[in-house]
Amino acid sequence: MSHWNRINDGSLHPPRLDVQQAIWAMIGLGENGKEWSLEQKFEKIAEAGFTGVSYLLPSKEEMDLWHRLLDRYKLSFSAIAFPTKPQDLIDIMTAANDFGRVQYINSQVLDSFVIDKEAVQLLDGLLKVSDEFQIPHFIETHRGTVTQDLIRTAGYVDTLPNLKLMIDLSHYVVAGEIQGTNEKVEAFFDKILSRSAGMHARVSSGEQVQVDIGLDGDHPMLEHFTRWWRKGMGHWLKQAKPGDLFPFCTELGPPNFYAMTYLDERGQEHEVSDRWQQALLFKRIIEEQWRQAQAGEAVCEVSG
Repeated sequence: MSHWNRINDGSLHPPRLDVQQAIWAMIGLGENGKEWSLEQKFEKIAEAGFTGVSYLLPSKEEMDLWHRLLDRYKLSFSAIAFPTKPQDLIDIMTAANDFGRVQYINSQVLDSFVIDKEAVQLLDGLLKVSDEFQIPHFIETHRGTVTQDLIRTAGYVDTLPNLKLMIDLSHYVVAGEIQGTNEKVEAFFDKILSRSAGMHARVSSGEQVQVDIGLDGDHPMLEHFTRWWRKGMGHWLKQAKPGDLFPFCTELGPPNFYAMTYLDERGQEHEVSDRWQQALLFKRIIEEQWRQAQAGEAVCEVSG
């Protein structure tokens, strides 16, 4: 399956980064107390230099709108899915073919109570469906799913050689209360990062799944996340072919999900940080880590 389960634009261009923005992460964002419309969100995303968006597959009634917006703003599209069994993924991939613009499918496989052999069988069944449809398909590292924690996911990597992961380390950092690093953390992260097909940008403190990284990215956990991101990029670059793309999606959750909030003196709720400005900062950080990962890979090629 590995020969096709990658994002490739069919060109001979060197492997490149595709920095995406999650539409879910745009919930509630706007100006003057009014949320941006879907088209305004697309416009903001494109103006900021993002090259793709991530969201649920549009309904049949919304397909034309999404086609128009993706074409107008020249953005790639990845679909989020929540399969519980292979038939779910068959339905999702059939809908993806109908939509016709899906770069890849990112699955959060339900649920976290499916473990051990049952989880391996489920993931293997989903991989077989992917092989049949040959739409790039990656499994997200996410709490509340079969990839609930770092240790069990490392076990899946050992058992399933064709498993490719959409890496969101914030879930494992908060689930494991990781507030720095040590040899065991690095060893387990190295194992899952070796299967990176793409990544999500969010920083956890080990106590909060989403923190404000500051105006200049000065949160102490950021240096660990950027190192892990570079490692994942480096693993991917070693295997990348001409025309391959590496998706990296900024995905900062809104209030009632991940964003921390406070109440003002009138009892109105506000987010602690400016979520859109944080997304733009993450984009710049991601692009810098990509440059460093490329430079590191070039050094390895020369020294090798």
